[in-house]
Amino acid sequence: MDESAEKRTDLAVERTMLAWWRTGLAALAVALAVGRLLPELSDVETTWPYVALGLGFAVYATAIFAYGGWRGAGGSGGRPPAPVMAMAVGGGLLALTTIALIAAG
Repeated sequence: MDESAEKRTDLAVERTMLAWWRTGLAALAVALAVGRLLPELSDVETTWPYVALGLGFAVYATAIFAYGGWRGAGGSGGRPPAPVMAMAVGGGLLALTTIALIAAG
């Protein structure tokens, strides 16, 4: 495989990882809005359904980051480029922090 084809492949993997990141960040934004912001703005006494739904979206975001990292690795144990792994780990940590923020309520 020549140098330019390998570079194009690496760039395609990074573009795909960015798409997974964009989706994961959108899910985290929904998680924070539903789990923390909506109970504060609504005039209801029971907030646990909002928190549960927000936690569900945060878990969904964690799964998106994990699956995106797996896809970036080639899906079969290949060695991904370093930026892809850093993004997968960073996304997972961000999602877990969001879960903690929503759960701390």
